[in-house]
Amino acid sequence: MKIFSAALMFFLIFTESFSQGGLPEGFLNGKSVVLISNSPQARPSLTWTALSEVIHEGIVEAGGDPVAYYELEGLTLSEETQAGYAEAFNKRMIKNIVIVTRKSSGEVVLSIAPFTNNKNIVPNAGIYALSSSNIEEMNESLSVIGNSVRTKNLLVIDVPEFPASESSLAGGANRFLNRNPLNLDVFKLGVPLSGAAGESAFLSLYRYDLLGKSEAAISAEQASEKSGLEGIFKSSYPYQVEYLTAAKTEAELISDRIQFVLMRVEGRENDLKSSMGLPVSEGEEGSRIVVKYYIKFLVRNELYIGPEWDADPNWRVALRQFLENLKK
Repeated sequence: MKIFSAALMFFLIFTESFSQGGLPEGFLNGKSVVLISNSPQARPSLTWTALSEVIHEGIVEAGGDPVAYYELEGLTLSEETQAGYAEAFNKRMIKNIVIVTRKSSGEVVLSIAPFTNNKNIVPNAGIYALSSSNIEEMNESLSVIGNSVRTKNLLVIDVPEFPASESSLAGGANRFLNRNPLNLDVFKLGVPLSGAAGESAFLSLYRYDLLGKSEAAISAEQASEKSGLEGIFKSSYPYQVEYLTAAKTEAELISDRIQFVLMRVEGRENDLKSSMGLPVSEGEEGSRIVVKYYIKFLVRNELYIGPEWDADPNWRVALRQFLENLKK
């Protein structure tokens, strides 16, 4: 789910042991992947690849070895997508994850985390963060830091590289089924509430529209989410539902007769369609941020997105449409 416990507000948690100049030791002695989250409202207007080309120089001058650049929103589409990227990062022996978040105000936050070697990608603590009012000041800060450290990364690339998507390594679009699951009337549907999505969803908190959100705003959204979910299911879903207030393993869910779990993803519409093996939309509609629900069948690890595309910018509309399509 989109909203998480305030305990996961990573921007309040920083690692206790940094190297000279404040940078983590691993950053100066190992390969890094750089994830970019770039607000389209920020000025001057830059694509995420153009932003990568600007920040690459600063990361290298700070002593890093950035071997690949990806757009953050492309990784956080789903747990399956993240798992595919994690597998690829393990094969390349990545040690660090660098996240560059450019907010709508133009402020840039650079975060450095150790790679977790699993689909979580980053931990929920031990994050180094550096903030600047714009991308130029960030590069200047990185250059100054680099002058005070000794790096072991010597043979680094001069320009950023943009590898192809790695999500196919997790099964990719082949696991998404464009139909409804059977036996919803036999087994319970698990519906995760806020904070029950698990650590794999932590990476999305670095997104430009989520980074730095206040605890009060998060609490309000959590309460609204819970109330809205319960109301919609009561009116639109005729079968048994169990609301999940804490993360559980798949084995624990199955033992409780929960074989189906409602999943939620949020991102650009065409990114979601592409990741699910569907034709993309033409025009501006494909670039809007939407919410899409689907059902994960735990026993067979299958993902059911329904017979019709029902994503919508408003999560309540998206959920109602998805539940209505389950009746077809």
